[in-house]
Amino acid sequence: MTNPQPQTAPGTDPRWTEVDQYFADTIAPADDVLTATLADSVAAGLPEIAVAPNQGKLLQLLALTQGARRILEIGTLGGYSTIWLARALPADGRLVTLEYDPAHADVARANIARAGLDQLVEVRTGAALDTLPLLAAEDAGPFDLVFIDADKVNNPRYVEWALKLSRPGTLIIVDNVVRGGRITAPAPGDPAVTGTRELFELVAREPRLVATAVQTVGTKGYDGLLLARVTD
Repeated sequence: MTNPQPQTAPGTDPRWTEVDQYFADTIAPADDVLTATLADSVAAGLPEIAVAPNQGKLLQLLALTQGARRILEIGTLGGYSTIWLARALPADGRLVTLEYDPAHADVARANIARAGLDQLVEVRTGAALDTLPLLAAEDAGPFDLVFIDADKVNNPRYVEWALKLSRPGTLIIVDNVVRGGRITAPAPGDPAVTGTRELFELVAREPRLVATAVQTVGTKGYDGLLLARVTD
């Protein structure tokens, strides 16, 4: 199935979109579940900020490479990235995804159920900084992979909690860390960039993490990912 024409971010070079579309159509093709997930998210009024198809496939491949059995996602939206990640789990795996907005969580639950993954995935509603301590109290970890794609102001706190819920070898992925290049020139009125820079500073001084970051261009504009592995 050909992927639907992606929504592009403002200022995106048309070539970036064309290349992303080519990648998606050839090696990360859509299926009925993924197409319906995006369509129902748009119909419900959710912001069109889900990962691109090739980025979703990247998350799935990272989870498979990691041999992940337990995955934590912070920021569910409509469940698109959740589905990509959950498809990498074994039959007895578990994915916990945290969503602040109850309406978004309801859309995600419906999308996940249609994907046949509701036995593997639990969507928890509420502010992640409230639900993460509950996971720790329940001894829900350790998680093998943590994907963080929520409000950027709290990225440093999310990584701190990811560490608490991790083990040596856990992979932590943080989305949207380039911010269109603004990461190098923070403005006082841009708390997302401020929070992201605090994230980098935290990771740089944290002896339990070895990390890198990569810049990306595509349908989502100019951005990037941070990847960190928890060491011994």
